[in-house]
Amino acid sequence: MSESDVVVIGSANADLILEIDHRPRGGETILGSDLVVMPGGKGANQAVAAGRLGAGVAFIGCVGPDAYGQMLRTSLAEAGVDTGRLHVADLPSANAIILVTPDGENSIIVSPGANRRMTPELLDGCRATWAGAAIVVLQLEIPLDTVAHVATHAHRAGSRVLVNAAPAAMLDDEVLALCDPLVVNESEADFLVPGGTTGMSPAEMTDALLALGPLSVVVTLGAGGAVHAERGGDVVRTPAHRVQAVDTTGAGDAFVGALAAELAAGADLAGAVTLANEVAAVAVGRRGAQASYPWRAELGR
Repeated sequence: MSESDVVVIGSANADLILEIDHRPRGGETILGSDLVVMPGGKGANQAVAAGRLGAGVAFIGCVGPDAYGQMLRTSLAEAGVDTGRLHVADLPSANAIILVTPDGENSIIVSPGANRRMTPELLDGCRATWAGAAIVVLQLEIPLDTVAHVATHAHRAGSRVLVNAAPAAMLDDEVLALCDPLVVNESEADFLVPGGTTGMSPAEMTDALLALGPLSVVVTLGAGGAVHAERGGDVVRTPAHRVQAVDTTGAGDAFVGALAAELAAGADLAGAVTLANEVAAVAVGRRGAQASYPWRAELGR
């Protein structure tokens, strides 16, 4: 039985951030800001977001034997995350090249590096950490066979499995059936739904995702907030907070980490989505990913 409320299994990346005036066209060279390096990666981001909210969090991931790996370990530990299963692999730490435009939107390219070493065999070696946790959180920046393996065995051990299907990739029906919830943004929903979601309302999009088999679904809509539904229930929309976006990098991960923390604490899906929206709103008003995430005391809760 896991000693942690939330176990996040996923990627840890060094974010290499450049601010640019506009995204370059083919063949175009532009000047950007000085390079800023910050801790990131969907898995590590989500663990930090949950840890800052006071959840008991363990993170399982891989970093390289380099300065980036140490930076990632330090950031996780400072958020109160258990890093006892943060493995040092024989590859460099993963990098994410992030281009941020003046409107706060970003474009991201990930070089997987040590994340490739997140194999089913490695996860079997630390099963006691994740099997039976209240919430097991997965994303798709690690090998998909590892995601399927962990989701299956975590569910069998009694864990609630939250899958953030990002970056977009196809999931087996067996994995989709274990998601509680499946969390996606609009572009990821469009990828997963056969025939796409063009012309669908958020409610129709949510219903289409539920038809794929998950127990519950959450769709994030950026400035439009989020919609969620459980199998057999109504679709509920939660509006976003009105904020001036500075940098949207990692905002979706802030949402997922907060969602996991609240679900592990016993909140229902509606209550967890409400807090997750609040946390994401704080994150987009600050620069960077993990550094932008609020502590629970900042939320007045």
